[in-house]
Amino acid sequence: MRYSQDHKAQTHQRIIKEAAARFRRDGIGATGLQPLMKALGLTHGGFYSHFKSKDELIEKALQAAGEEVSERCAVLFAQERPLQAFIDAYLSEWHKTSPHEGCPLPTMSSELGLRGQASPTSDVVLNARLQQVEHALGSEDGADQSLIIMSTLVGALLLSRSVESPELAQRILDVTREHLNKLAE
Repeated sequence: MRYSQDHKAQTHQRIIKEAAARFRRDGIGATGLQPLMKALGLTHGGFYSHFKSKDELIEKALQAAGEEVSERCAVLFAQERPLQAFIDAYLSEWHKTSPHEGCPLPTMSSELGLRGQASPTSDVVLNARLQQVEHALGSEDGADQSLIIMSTLVGALLLSRSVESPELAQRILDVTREHLNKLAE
């Protein structure tokens, strides 16, 4: 039985969405194509009618995750105190415990860097956040400060996710949030 082009496009998007969540939650290396496809009720062989390789899927999933986060960030950066709203959301308990829905940079960037596979889409995702932070800072040295702020946010979130102690994880988030919010004033 042949499926319509619309069905194929919908299935393609379902694969990307599921991969984006799994790559952020479990990591790229730990996300196998067979379990990914099985979770969607699809066959492993069907993957190749949608993508040339896992690398192509990684790029498309990273793009999708970046777009999803951009929509959330647009709301945060439209608030009265945009930088504080962004910092508070980035270093929130929800973001720490919901990597599958959050910023792809902490999970995917570290893994792509270790694999020696820099991603042009990582540049796009990071540059979008840097521009928003720089605009919110509104100062001459905003470009450098935005880079420091984003590096600190990503690092703090990654560290808070990696420690066993809930108290230490919370302390990492709280201390970093407090320090960055002082810079944002």
